[in-house]
Amino acid sequence: MDYQALDKTYIAHTYARFPVHVVSGKGSLLKDADGKTYIDLGSGIGVTAFGIGDDEWIQAVTAQLGLVQHTSNLYYTDPCMRLAQMLCEKTGMKKVFFGNSGAEANECAIKTARKYAQDKHGIESPTIVTLKNGFHGRTVTTLAATGQEHYHELFQPLTPGFVYAEPNQTDETINLIRSSKASAVLIECIQGEGGVNVLDKAYVQSVAAYCKENDVLLIVDEVQTGNGRTGKLYAYMNYDIVPDLVSTAKGLGGGLPLGACLFGEKAENVLGFGDHGSTFGGNPVCCAGGVSILSRLNDAFLQDVKRKGDMVKMALTGAPGVESVGGMGLMIGIKTVKKASDVVSECIQKGVLCLTAKDKVRLLPALNIPDDLLMKAVQVIKDACNPG
Repeated sequence: MDYQALDKTYIAHTYARFPVHVVSGKGSLLKDADGKTYIDLGSGIGVTAFGIGDDEWIQAVTAQLGLVQHTSNLYYTDPCMRLAQMLCEKTGMKKVFFGNSGAEANECAIKTARKYAQDKHGIESPTIVTLKNGFHGRTVTTLAATGQEHYHELFQPLTPGFVYAEPNQTDETINLIRSSKASAVLIECIQGEGGVNVLDKAYVQSVAAYCKENDVLLIVDEVQTGNGRTGKLYAYMNYDIVPDLVSTAKGLGGGLPLGACLFGEKAENVLGFGDHGSTFGGNPVCCAGGVSILSRLNDAFLQDVKRKGDMVKMALTGAPGVESVGGMGLMIGIKTVKKASDVVSECIQKGVLCLTAKDKVRLLPALNIPDDLLMKAVQVIKDACNPG
C-alpha cells in the first residue's frame, strides 16, 4: 500500500507529514508499517500523557464504552460530573465547560470574557489583549487571538476585538490594557507553538495584579502547558497567580478529544442557559479517559516530571551544536546551530520522534516515559545536533 499516495489523493493538503506510517505502539515506543521502532518524544503534540496503550486508561475508557458511548448534554453522565469535580477541587476553580479541543476551550473563554464585560461594565465591543508570538487555535476567532501575523494573512476578515502586547514588557502590556480599555488578557505562561518561550514570573505577576485591581479578567491558555506538562498540574501554578478563566485540552483526555474551560469566582455564573453548548463536549468516554489521567497527576508524580525535565536540560546544555535549552518540566525547547527541521529529520532516521517550534527542536514526551528510554533518545538528539 502506497500510504503517501493515498494521503495525497484523499486527505486535504494541510499537513507536512514526516515519512513515518505509525501502526502500533506501547508506552513511549511507536512502530511503523515497516516494523521500525521509534522513541516518541512528541506524544501526539502533548496529548498521550501516559503514552500509547496505557493499561489503566484503556480499562477506564473501555469500561465506559460498555455502558454508554454518548448521550447529549440534555442528560447527566457520571464521568462528566466526576471530571468537573476533580478539576475544580484540584485548582480551586468553580465551574467547568467541556468541549472537544483547545480552540473550543479558548472560544468559550473569549465568549465568557465578552459577556462579562457587557453584563458588568456595559461594554458592547470589548477588547482582549493577547501576546505576540502566542497561539490559541485555528478557528477564525482563536486565530484572531493569536499574535502571529502570518496566521492571519489568508483568512481575513478575522474576528475583531484583539490587540497584541510584547511578552515580558510589563509597562507596555499594562499601558495597552489601559489604552484599549481591555476587558480581558489572554496569555500562555509558556508559548508552545511560538518557540517554547517561558514568560518571566515578575511579568506575569504584575499583569495579574493589574487585572485583579482593575476588574480585567485574566485568561490563561493551558492547552499545551496543562495537565502535568510543566511539573505542576497547570503552568500558572508555577507563577503563584489565580486566573479568572483557564482553557485546557491536549493531555487532559490522554488521547481522546477533550477540552475544558475552567471558570473562577468572577466568571462562574456569566454563561446561562443557551449561551453556549457543544454536541460532543463532556462525552462520557472522553471524560472517563480524563478521570484516569487526572487521578494520577499527584504531587509525587508531578515532582518526577520536573526531575525528568531537569535531567534532560542538564544533559543537553552545553552540548556541541546546542545554543540553549529552555522550558519547564517535560515541555522543552532546544535552540540548535543546525536548522531545527534538519535535526528532527536526522533523529527520525535514528529512531527518535521530536517536534519543532519556530526555530527550536521541541520535546513533549509522555509524562511517564522511563528514564533509560528518555536518556537514550536524548543521546540521539545530542548526536544529531553536533555540527562536527
